[in-house]
Amino acid sequence: MSDYPEDVRYIATHQWVKLDDQGFARVGITDVAQAALGDVVFVELPDIDRLLKADEVAAVVESLKAVSDVFSPVSGKVRATNEQLDGDPELVNESPYDKGWFFELENVRPEDLEQLLTAAAYRTLCESQ
Repeated sequence: MSDYPEDVRYIATHQWVKLDDQGFARVGITDVAQAALGDVVFVELPDIDRLLKADEVAAVVESLKAVSDVFSPVSGKVRATNEQLDGDPELVNESPYDKGWFFELENVRPEDLEQLLTAAAYRTLCESQ
């Protein structure tokens, strides 16, 4: 059974974003996405200081089954990437909302997150597919 944390927002392409207390937005793929991909073997992360627009391809995740684009849910500037994924890409499968995050954005407008799917809306979307 998939996990749908209430404290994050979602986009239909199965990415999540969570704004922290400092205004930084952490991004990753959802539990639904990692389950569909299977064993993740490689993650290509965006460059630090890269400016991303909402819905732009920001990263690539490769599993034994497929290679998939990872889209940025919101616009912002990449301030950090999860370097642990270089040597431990299976963290995406083990902990998609915690240790398996992909990148962090700064200069994110909180109101942009309000336009994204809530956990309930994302769950409904996933159950209808």
